[in-house]
Amino acid sequence: MKYLLSIALASISFAVSAEPDAATSTRISELHAKFATLEAPLKQNQFKRPLVLESSEISNKLKGDIYAVVDYPLNKVGVELSNPDHWCDVLLLHINTKYCRATANAAATSLRVNVGKKTPEELRLVAHIDFNYKVVTSSPEYFQIKLDAADGPLGTSDYLILLEAVATPNAKTLLHLTYSYAMNFGARLGMRTYLKTIASDKVGFTVTGKQANGQAVYIGGVRGLVERNTMRYYLAIDSFLDAATTASAEAEQTEKRLQTWFTSVERYPRQLHEMDREEYMSMKRAENIRQKTVR
Repeated sequence: MKYLLSIALASISFAVSAEPDAATSTRISELHAKFATLEAPLKQNQFKRPLVLESSEISNKLKGDIYAVVDYPLNKVGVELSNPDHWCDVLLLHINTKYCRATANAAATSLRVNVGKKTPEELRLVAHIDFNYKVVTSSPEYFQIKLDAADGPLGTSDYLILLEAVATPNAKTLLHLTYSYAMNFGARLGMRTYLKTIASDKVGFTVTGKQANGQAVYIGGVRGLVERNTMRYYLAIDSFLDAATTASAEAEQTEKRLQTWFTSVERYPRQLHEMDREEYMSMKRAENIRQKTVR
């Protein structure tokens, strides 16, 4: 009942939203202008889809941004992603997400997200991040959803997952995803060791040069790390929307988004390959069962 009620409320809140105010209209114009500057790379890029990824490292903060065009109308995107339970379905696709639970009261909605290794783990052994969840703006032309958390595990903090969406005349949607977080001095030292040892071969998507044989040289280090995870989250959003559009039964949607996410990730094996399909599917099927049974 709670799940059905949250879907109904999300649908109603999206459908009856007021026309955009001046600030929202300005943001819509800014996003259209940004996408106009990206016209060429959206058409031709390494991703083989209309997508541009940018990243930055400023002081102790890492940030990844994805700009993409998706083949779903804004109303569909808004209804599906204005539901906090659906965000748990999205986040659970990521290899490091072990569990997610949405809770709400009169004052706020939050998501408790357990994160760990890329292997099956007991919940009592893994860390969690408590995200504040908010539909910031919702109108027929634009919506914005924000997840933020002041603290995270292992010296991380200031987490932000921000999704903006703008309608287009041809029933497609312009998506802008931001994923960012900060690391303290200890976390940076630990990450530096990890990236120089276990993850020394890990790279991101930004091309920084070419090898003598003409092969691309990709960015590494912490920017490579944030690019990989930003891409994983974007592919999770896209896989969720695809399943919500093409499958009806809940079990069918769950299986479809798992298969679609893994297939999408494996299109970029240099950056995102971590395990084989059956290993991923077995782990995530079990985690989805736990998601439905553990409170």
